[in-house]
Amino acid sequence: MSDVTAGEVPELAFTLPTIPASAGALVRGRKGRLLILKPTYKGGWTIPGGIVEIGESPWEACRRETNEECGLNVTTGRLVCVDFLRPRPGRPGGMRFLFDCGVFDDAVLDTVVPQPVEIAESRILPIDTALPLLSGPVRRRVRAAWKTKRVRYLEDGRPVQGISS
Repeated sequence: MSDVTAGEVPELAFTLPTIPASAGALVRGRKGRLLILKPTYKGGWTIPGGIVEIGESPWEACRRETNEECGLNVTTGRLVCVDFLRPRPGRPGGMRFLFDCGVFDDAVLDTVVPQPVEIAESRILPIDTALPLLSGPVRRRVRAAWKTKRVRYLEDGRPVQGISS
């Protein structure tokens, strides 16, 4: 500490951890249906959503991604799930936020236009038909959040012992 003059704070060398985050949207139709999307860049089906960009909140990311991927403008939502995914080889892990964006009339859902670079197809299916098509982590988040009025906390898509919901 001899290099530090009185009143100065020593410069510390450390790196803040970075945790990738993404946000998804439950877009519901009448009669218990869910909007799902078929991405062009990976197998399986998913829900609208994507990466939270620098300076953007999870809710802002949810709204932006839903608009970009399928042309829907969501204006209201409720946080229904937070899922922590542990890093694995080749996968950075991170935080996943899921918002329930409400029930949309068929007339609104008929205006869904998949963004062709990222989305090959969209469907509005009964939840029991949609769930098996979703990838495992997304399916577990959607299932955990589908009928709840509370925020669910998950780790790797599963409830955590000692955390109530």
